Amino acid sequence: MVKRERLLWVFGLLVLTWLNVSSATLSPSGVNYEVVALMAIKEDIEDPHNVLDWDFSSVDPCSWRMITCTDGSVSALGLPGQNLSGTLSAAIGNLSNLQSITLQNNAISGSITSAIGKLWNLQTLDLSGNEFSGEMPTSLGDLKNLNLLRLNNNSLTGPVPESLSQLGGLTLVDLSYNNLSGSLPKISARTFKIIGNPLLCEHNSKNGCSIVFPEPLSLPPEGMRGESSSGEKSHHLAIALGVSFSTAFLLVVILLIWWRYRKNQQIFFDVNDQYDPEVSLGHLRRFTFKELRAATDHFNAKNILGKGGFGIVYRGLLNDGTIVAVKRLKSDNNFGGEIQFQTEVETISLAVHRNLLRLWGFCSTENERILVYPFMPNGSVASKLKDEVNGRPVLDWPRRKNIALGTARGLLYLHEQSDPKIIHRDVKAANILLDEYFEAVVGDFGLAKLLDHRDSHVTTAVRGTVGHIAPEYLSTGQSSEKTDVFGFGILLLELITGQKALDFGRAVNQKGVMLDWVKKLHQDGKLNLMVDASLKNNFDRVELEEMVKVALLCTQFNPLYRPKMSEVLRMLEGEGLVERWEASQTIGTPRFRSLQSFPSKYADYIQESSLVLEAMELSGPR
Repeated sequence: MVKRERLLWVFGLLVLTWLNVSSATLSPSGVNYEVVALMAIKEDIEDPHNVLDWDFSSVDPCSWRMITCTDGSVSALGLPGQNLSGTLSAAIGNLSNLQSITLQNNAISGSITSAIGKLWNLQTLDLSGNEFSGEMPTSLGDLKNLNLLRLNNNSLTGPVPESLSQLGGLTLVDLSYNNLSGSLPKISARTFKIIGNPLLCEHNSKNGCSIVFPEPLSLPPEGMRGESSSGEKSHHLAIALGVSFSTAFLLVVILLIWWRYRKNQQIFFDVNDQYDPEVSLGHLRRFTFKELRAATDHFNAKNILGKGGFGIVYRGLLNDGTIVAVKRLKSDNNFGGEIQFQTEVETISLAVHRNLLRLWGFCSTENERILVYPFMPNGSVASKLKDEVNGRPVLDWPRRKNIALGTARGLLYLHEQSDPKIIHRDVKAANILLDEYFEAVVGDFGLAKLLDHRDSHVTTAVRGTVGHIAPEYLSTGQSSEKTDVFGFGILLLELITGQKALDFGRAVNQKGVMLDWVKKLHQDGKLNLMVDASLKNNFDRVELEEMVKVALLCTQFNPLYRPKMSEVLRMLEGEGLVERWEASQTIGTPRFRSLQSFPSKYADYIQESSLVLEAMELSGPR
């Protein structure tokens, strides 16, 4: 009976929300409408792995998994590849601040609710790779800010809504591999894919519907043109030619005037501005060089937030008062062409997760490549490890454990939930940023691929930081997800010890590197000696032992023995660590085909590597 009353109460709240009784986030009784909407979505979804472990009693959904918030409101719902089924609730239309919905590669069925048309701020809608059926809702035409629309690989039927032709900001529309039919509206998207719709392609394209671009305006039908007399044709032709020549002459005059004006004004602008057209890329904002130069006070040294292997990061203040982080990439990096750069930037921007640093915009000129991110007020983990307030460390033990969990969730998304997957290649405390609530936000992901576009897997230059680089990456230059797992293991040791891996030897007057030292202390049963002294014994002993074991599992020399990030996260949450640790104790000493005798210590391996100097140059303190 109690359960039934609760369901009626929830239903009543949903009705109130749908009727727009209040535009505020909270109702008069203190219930968050976004929480109600998300719980209604969860109710209609079958979740075999309990990914949606959302709590109805929560006032704030921004702390939930798979949810991203902006200014306190839910802005992104990202659940790709989570083995979800069921249907998509119409309650999603009540998340009025949503900018991104990514539910691709699940098994969600039923029709696409027309309530999506109420999400006027929506920029990305990806429902591809599901089992949606029925017709596409005409309300999609109400999404005036939509940039990317992916509905491919479903079972949609009926016509493509004419309302989509009203959307002028579309970058990509992919309706491939459905059962669509009827006539095709003129959709002004840069890329429009409809391959795999036999009924649609048969009548609308001569090239197999692989890609359809916006079509030019057509001339009147042949029959109508034939009704005119020859005299009328000549008269109309003369008028047309006269108008054309007049228009062309006027255009030439305007262009000459503009050119003279531009030539006289050019000295006041950076020469690179001519390569900064005001166009958007997906849901990213394209900044001009002079706009970012002004925001950073001409890239003034006093605004530098950090320096690294990819470039310099500045604090910037935009004209609207927004504080941003402006990453000016090194000019000596191999960027590739403009299209290549934009493609990689767009790929990075599609990785949306609350534990990943969201890319806001970019600037691309002949000589400059600049990325714009939200400003993280608490800096990096590395910068906060030694900070104290009133004699207490800013990063106490609970915060350090939470940072480990948040970082693991961010890397898990990059490795196993992002499409395409992204390898970070430089996981360390300096690249883990902290938002206003000290939640971990993984930064700099995707930049190694962005700056070394010649090969997506094997690189000629090792990118990373000494002390964090996996052995196989040092020896072969070949990176994988397990390379990041190794770096994450070193990050755990940095959180435990309060030391940077690179500075460890100098900091504690020890020979060798942090990993070898921790292994020795663990073997001797002296875990307390490795804990950051600033914590003053205020830490959980059980959690300490668990984190050390997870770190040692992540930093095994043979990448085949290291766990995946999904396994790492479960072990940090208390599942499966005992079994995995016991299994690791039976593994023999790893051997690499390229080496006759694998060094027993990580420090020895670093000394033998010929790539260390290059790696040190590529990454520095932040």
